[in-house]
Amino acid sequence: MEYVNVFEGNDNMEAMLEYSRGERKVPVIVENENVTVGYKGGT
Repeated sequence: MEYVNVFEGNDNMEAMLEYSRGERKVPVIVENENVTVGYKGGT
């Protein structure tokens, strides 16, 4: 597991926004090809 702080650089924030399709929700969990946005899921 890898924790990425999106406030530590624009590259991290941009990657998170790509995975979340522009949503600024946390957490964004990426497992293989599956992306879960927020605590209840979504994307």
